[in-house]
Amino acid sequence: MTQPTHLNKFRKAKAQDKAKGKTLCASGFHKWQDDAKKQFDVKQGRLVSTKICTRCGKVKTTVG
Repeated sequence: MTQPTHLNKFRKAKAQDKAKGKTLCASGFHKWQDDAKKQFDVKQGRLVSTKICTRCGKVKTTVG
């Protein structure tokens, strides 16, 4: 007969994998990375760069 597995240990590991990295973003600690394409805003005449969070995928635009 096989040994019984601990279901709570499995559930805890699955929950940790699911939330890995997302808890930082929920607290406001995003991991921003520059987007490859650069955009030019015609109305302001400035270069607009977009940054994407590598963990949650949130997009932030900066004018600079």
